[in-house]
Amino acid sequence: MKVIKRDGKIVDFDDDKIRIALSKANAEVDEDDRVSDRQIDNIIRYIQGQHKKRILVEDIQDLIENKIMSLEKYNLARAYITYRYTRALVRKSNTTDESILSIIKNTNKELNDNNFNKNITLASSQRDYIAGEVSRNLTRRILLPEKISIAHDEGVLYFHDADYFVQPIFNCCLINIGDMLDNGTVINGKMIESPKSFLVACIVTTQIVAVVASNQYGGQSVDLSHLGKYVSKSRKQIEKYIKDIYENISKEELKKIVDDRLEDEIKNGVRILQYQINTLMTTNGQSSFVTLFMHLKDDDPYIKENAMIFEEVIKQRYEGMKNEKGIYVTPSFPKLVYVLDENNSLNGGKYDYLTKLAIKCSSKRIYPDYISAKEMRKNYEGNVFSPMGCRSFLPAWKDKEGNYKFEGRFNQGVVSINLPQIGIISGKDEDKFWKLLDERLELCKEALLCRHEALLGTLSDISPIHWQYGAIVRLDEGEKIDEFLNSPYSTLSLGYIGIYETTMLVKGQSHTMKDGKDFALRLMHYLRDKCDQWKKETNLGFVLYGTPSESLCYKFAKIDKERFGIIKDVTDKGYYTNSYHVDACEKIDAFAKFKFESQFQPISNGGCISYVEVLDMEHNLEEMEEIVKFIYDNILYAEFNIKSDCCHECGFSDKINNDLK
Repeated sequence: MKVIKRDGKIVDFDDDKIRIALSKANAEVDEDDRVSDRQIDNIIRYIQGQHKKRILVEDIQDLIENKIMSLEKYNLARAYITYRYTRALVRKSNTTDESILSIIKNTNKELNDNNFNKNITLASSQRDYIAGEVSRNLTRRILLPEKISIAHDEGVLYFHDADYFVQPIFNCCLINIGDMLDNGTVINGKMIESPKSFLVACIVTTQIVAVVASNQYGGQSVDLSHLGKYVSKSRKQIEKYIKDIYENISKEELKKIVDDRLEDEIKNGVRILQYQINTLMTTNGQSSFVTLFMHLKDDDPYIKENAMIFEEVIKQRYEGMKNEKGIYVTPSFPKLVYVLDENNSLNGGKYDYLTKLAIKCSSKRIYPDYISAKEMRKNYEGNVFSPMGCRSFLPAWKDKEGNYKFEGRFNQGVVSINLPQIGIISGKDEDKFWKLLDERLELCKEALLCRHEALLGTLSDISPIHWQYGAIVRLDEGEKIDEFLNSPYSTLSLGYIGIYETTMLVKGQSHTMKDGKDFALRLMHYLRDKCDQWKKETNLGFVLYGTPSESLCYKFAKIDKERFGIIKDVTDKGYYTNSYHVDACEKIDAFAKFKFESQFQPISNGGCISYVEVLDMEHNLEEMEEIVKFIYDNILYAEFNIKSDCCHECGFSDKINNDLK
């Protein structure tokens, strides 16, 4: 008989542990209240007589208590329960000392590898990591049900928000930057009025970004098209100023001077955006995790102004930023997302020149990522909107007036399921696979509801920038945020890892082959249907999220390799493939990869991105242009990576390798 311990480890049944525990309990009571050695043997035989292949350690203890009570040894039962309780307290004792000291001594390799945007040697980063260790400790010992903590440790699932779970803060959001710029906001108790120029709008935007980042857990996104009107305001200011100086200036001269000065202001404003985002350190010791979203909409009255802003953003990203040695490098933030629409999809559109510039930038700096407006409209009720900073999407949602709303919405939290582990345990027994999947999905649902319930009752005072001054909404002081939690206004994301490996385990072939693909699509639809079912049952915004964490691909694989050993095409690689992606070892061209993965993206409504690796991108611009055309017609969300032969051996994704370079 195997015993499942509290930490998820499986060990052989050891009757000596029962003898020791009952001997210690015997020592606490009078002789008349004790059980004899023979009675202890009978208790052990009773447990073995359950004929279970596996049994939880808690169930063994329950059986012992029941047998002691049946022998009417009530004082002994009380002593045994006290012993059991004392052992539970020991298990729940503080375990953060070693991890905190490893942070201070800079010896925690896992933290160093997990977030390349944080320098663990900095005091501010160490302070945040120490707070995270305390939060994780409290979360696992006290705040989460023990079965979820065990499941997290065992790699059954991953509870993403443990670092900040003790605080009522959420994951990521789309800032309602348009409302904050147009109607003003408050930062640190100071009124910030609506800007009168593009330059000031850029400064205010970066200040908002920094404060928002300091008061939430994950990323944020800003739609740059809201800045177009402030370019128009700057143009009018400059024009008035020039006219006041030169009364008889000609229209041609006036236009030239105004255009030149406006170009300088746009350049300086974008420079401020880039400098501020990369230098305004948040209270968690890192640059703001922010995405800038660029979509040229034909019905936008400021489309020309926005085209000028986007062009300058892309130019400056192509140039890069100087590091401390004066060498131009690729900054990690802001991340850029560029939308392909009819007017810029390289099919003779007015703004094709911007797309060509974006591709040139991607060839050198990886960013921007690309969204196909055509494909996105198919999946989100005709809407095109930014992913949140963490690349997750919000499902379509209408306010009371029947208007679609995306900005000002947020993600409550994420829990990811380890699909390959289910495949390892069930083998090629599909019935067993689906049954175990159901059990673990219910555990994921419970973990997500823990995240949701922890936020209920939060007052707007916890983060005025979010809840009182417009980043999310404008509530009064002391108001609860529950209205925005108890509806699909915000999301609860189910992440997933390793469709490829799971298919290999269950079907014996890749999901790029016919039978494998049929199974993989069934599995994806099953996950999505579960989220939709949970949403219907609870009226909460459950979604299926395809890109929760690159580092989790390595974490899950490491846990399973240690537990189950080396399994060909699964744990032997040292990583699991992210979500539905084609595995890196498969030979497939860029077009075929995108076409194949495009089948999975619409199912993953809470977030999806696909990538292709291109060798020597700076000298393959024509190839990249053809791929971008293909993206527009075939796939919702995509990016380029630099092809690298060593990336998976090193344990880093291509994008991370490039950021490090």
